[in-house]
Amino acid sequence: MHINVIFDTVCPWCFIGKHRLAQALKDNPQEPVEISWQPFLLNPDMPFEGMDWRHYLAAKFGGELRAERVYAAITEAGRQSGIEFDFNGIQRIPSSVDSHRLIRYAERDGRAEDAVERIFDEYFLRGQDIGNRSILIQIAEGLGLDIDGFQDYLCGDKDIDDIRDQNARAHRFGISGVPAFVVDGQFTISGAQEPAILQRIFDVAIERRQEILEMGTQPV
Repeated sequence: MHINVIFDTVCPWCFIGKHRLAQALKDNPQEPVEISWQPFLLNPDMPFEGMDWRHYLAAKFGGELRAERVYAAITEAGRQSGIEFDFNGIQRIPSSVDSHRLIRYAERDGRAEDAVERIFDEYFLRGQDIGNRSILIQIAEGLGLDIDGFQDYLCGDKDIDDIRDQNARAHRFGISGVPAFVVDGQFTISGAQEPAILQRIFDVAIERRQEILEMGTQPV
């Protein structure tokens, strides 16, 4: 089974969705699963240097009180999934393009999922600016990646256009919010769904694949 996870590195619900997906797969191990990570940009026009977190919240939610209510709900949902968000530790909302590039680079060594988790940890648990290239280099070093190669990669423009193209493609397919999960290229579900709901989607995908196999073996 192949699961394409469409997500952004600055999306707290995507962090929760990643943990719920892992729980769903752990609770119902049916067959080998391949997961790919497709970039989505919640803030495609964010400047390279990012912006102040408080200013961002005020602009996005129309005031601190509303933002506090929204993030209180996210904090509780995260806690139920084993994530201890520390939104008070965040100072800046970054451009997420370079963090997606780190995931692309880590994918070459089979470390994409590890990179996703580390980036989420550094941003949401430790308040690190994941738009800062020095921070990304530290993360890459912790993952055991080729640091010289990664620094050269960051200094160039490789994959930037493709990340933006994949974001546009997701919107063309009707995905306007993340996380979104595409199972076997046929079944799409959006939102940080509970593990039981994800398991039902997996079951439907497996049943559909079996139906296709059986149709292929029937005599003409």
